[in-house]
Amino acid sequence: MTVTQADADVGGAQTPVAQAEQWLDTLNQALQQAQADRQTGFLTKALIRMVIILAAALALHGLAGWFWYGWLKPLLSRFSFWRSDIDDHGTGLGFLFRLTLWLTRAIVWFWALAYVANLFPFSRRFSYLVSRSLRDGLFARNLLLGDRPYSLLDILILVAVVLGLVIAANTVTNMIKSRFLGITGISLAAQEAIAVLTKYTLILLGTVVILQLWGIDLSSIALIASGLGIGIGFGLQSLVKDFVSGLVMVFERPIQVGDFVDFGEVKGTVTRIGSRSTEIRTLDHIAIIVPNSRFLDNEIINWSHGNPVSRIRLPVGVAYHSDPDQVKLALLNAAQNNQEILATPAPQVFFLGFGDNALQFELLVWIAQPNRQLVIKSDLYFALTHSLRQQDIEVPFPQRDLHIRSGALPLNFSPEAQEWLRQLGQITDNNRTH
Repeated sequence: MTVTQADADVGGAQTPVAQAEQWLDTLNQALQQAQADRQTGFLTKALIRMVIILAAALALHGLAGWFWYGWLKPLLSRFSFWRSDIDDHGTGLGFLFRLTLWLTRAIVWFWALAYVANLFPFSRRFSYLVSRSLRDGLFARNLLLGDRPYSLLDILILVAVVLGLVIAANTVTNMIKSRFLGITGISLAAQEAIAVLTKYTLILLGTVVILQLWGIDLSSIALIASGLGIGIGFGLQSLVKDFVSGLVMVFERPIQVGDFVDFGEVKGTVTRIGSRSTEIRTLDHIAIIVPNSRFLDNEIINWSHGNPVSRIRLPVGVAYHSDPDQVKLALLNAAQNNQEILATPAPQVFFLGFGDNALQFELLVWIAQPNRQLVIKSDLYFALTHSLRQQDIEVPFPQRDLHIRSGALPLNFSPEAQEWLRQLGQITDNNRTH
């Protein structure tokens, strides 16, 4: 077999002689393996090796879990700003913690299965094809970005690094918000705005630095960015709309974290304003995720915007024989006994008019905690009921008068009805006779 310089270039050797020696070593190893496969007791030895390797892989699988959860997690939990992030599976650090454990276990089992496949002749060819496909697919530099070729493995590593950057930025932002901004005394809305801006700034600057260090010229991906812009404009317009709406909400702050809002049939407190959606915690402690664009497209009642002090109204109806002045005094006494009602502005009672069944009054009180308005209303209605009963003031219920109109006797029937009654009478008489 003749080896030329072209063969050396393809094989990666410096000279044809080096390439020939490399191929000769590969052939000798294949011949030795073939001779070993034909020896007596080979299958027994291979099965023993397979059991040992699988047992070792199973042991390493459990050892990795013990190391991650028994040693690494307690070590990281010593840092107070990481403890909650690791325990929370929804955070980026918790996801990264579990992802590294999964990748470690996957590498252990992949190595074990590859070794077992190479033990037997009937599976060795399949293992060779798989390994060659992976090698050619992952390491072949066939992707061009600008003037520099990249392999699929390079792109995967780049994506992993960017993902790690996003997780690190999220972790740093949470640490800043919970450990530093919390002691400054600024409002929750300002803390959320600073945290969001910090996270996006870190992601943007970090991505630019990573791409430059990776050797990717940003001008080389301008065409790809323009194509993605067209795709975003048509296919992801709702996502971009929500993202832009989130930025508007962060800067303009019509809704802030901690505000108590009425959004359609939803009534609750804003707990988080994200890049795409906002989380509202209802009075039943149910988290409702609302896209940011809906807050800008629809009307929203924000009880806490600017000033949390707000007024609530309680309609009350009493019987017609009640004294209006006595009713007003009873309503004001019930309001003044509630500690959550503000003394300034003072409670008021309005006489709205005469209803169908009652005199209509309305009690107006001011509160400083909008998220407790349902509880305050309930307490006031309890107090109002007690106060009205003490004053012998009746709360009426709807009444209806029933009038029965009398008619002439005997009743007049139509000729058809008279004939039907006559036949019915004859049938009755015949039954009695028989």
